[in-house]
Amino acid sequence: MSKERYNQIIDEAYESYREKNHILYKDTAWTKEEFINKCKTDPEFSEKWGLKIQERELSLEERAKWLQDNKGYDLLVGNLEHDHIREVVEDEAPTKLITTKYQNETIESYE
Repeated sequence: MSKERYNQIIDEAYESYREKNHILYKDTAWTKEEFINKCKTDPEFSEKWGLKIQERELSLEERAKWLQDNKGYDLLVGNLEHDHIREVVEDEAPTKLITTKYQNETIESYE
């Protein structure tokens, strides 16, 4: 899923939070960055606002598979003991998987 859709979901969830927070508490809302970090680290807060963000590091094998599936690279998985192949994977593949859930929509993005 594109980074663009990820950003749209974050914007929608944050705007909803700001509107509801202002109506309920009549105080200043957190910044978008604070809101995102809170959703990542506080499951109760995340559930309350309906935005779940999980991040995890990809293994070298997962990164090699991503290159095969998305870039058409061949013979990466299973050949990671070769320095050149390992270097290609380390240089060109994403290192992190971000899973975002909001309003019954789940997207996965890579960084």
